[in-house]
Amino acid sequence: MNIQSAHVQESASPAAARAGGSSFYFAMRILGREQREAMFEIYSFCRAVDDIADGNAPREQRMAELAGWRRDLDALYSGAVPAGFETLARVIARFGLRKEDFLAVIDGMEMDAKADIRAPHMDELDLYCDRVASAVGRLSVRVFGMEEDDGRALAHHLGRALQLTNILRDLDEDAGIGRLYLPREALDAAGIAGNDPFTVLKDPRLDAACRFVAERARGHFVEANAIMSRCRRRVVRAPRIMGEVYSRMLADMVAHGWLPPRRRIHVNKSYLIWIALRHAFI
Repeated sequence: MNIQSAHVQESASPAAARAGGSSFYFAMRILGREQREAMFEIYSFCRAVDDIADGNAPREQRMAELAGWRRDLDALYSGAVPAGFETLARVIARFGLRKEDFLAVIDGMEMDAKADIRAPHMDELDLYCDRVASAVGRLSVRVFGMEEDDGRALAHHLGRALQLTNILRDLDEDAGIGRLYLPREALDAAGIAGNDPFTVLKDPRLDAACRFVAERARGHFVEANAIMSRCRRRVVRAPRIMGEVYSRMLADMVAHGWLPPRRRIHVNKSYLIWIALRHAFI
């Protein structure tokens, strides 16, 4: 799982600084102070466990560090707040964030830490997306103030849409650390055998496999947009920004295709600012 981050002003909170410059940062900046603080704390948690899963430490050490986060969450939810978790504890209490969703994120990171994921079957990839993306969405929609059913449905579809888009964007970066998230079904449909990341990425049939995944991402974007269209506009401002930015990214990738030489698709900062401002005063 890859989450962008960049430099922001030194006066920003540590949690905000970890998100600065990303599409996430621009989406969250339009929220009120309490919501914004909550989202940056969620983001900071996700970055911390993601850094462990994607790190260079031996697998046993990564698993041990993730287990440490589980113990910290157990303590936090039992009322014995570990040092440094005071702000997160306040956010959890304020918005009723569920322990099971934080643990699901760790479950997803453990999937990466245990072994390199290579050409998983669709059910395994869907489980991975649920843990590393939709679980984050389930935490987020409680901060946004969405109704339970619509919030969970949005987390399901938008989380998967964003994560599948990330997978298509980060093919070469993931291959560099031994991973290939394209599902076995997509590779089989394209006639690609094997699961070695670099071999698959050199195959001339790769574009067809990626378009298989892009169609599924597009379907989740459609479902997410349908959910947001029936919700109060103010509670879906932030997810609308994320959805628009990532839909644009997916469309650009579809237009360029995935055959080499590939270039990593970026959404420029001016477009991010324009999208954020368009939703800021709804």
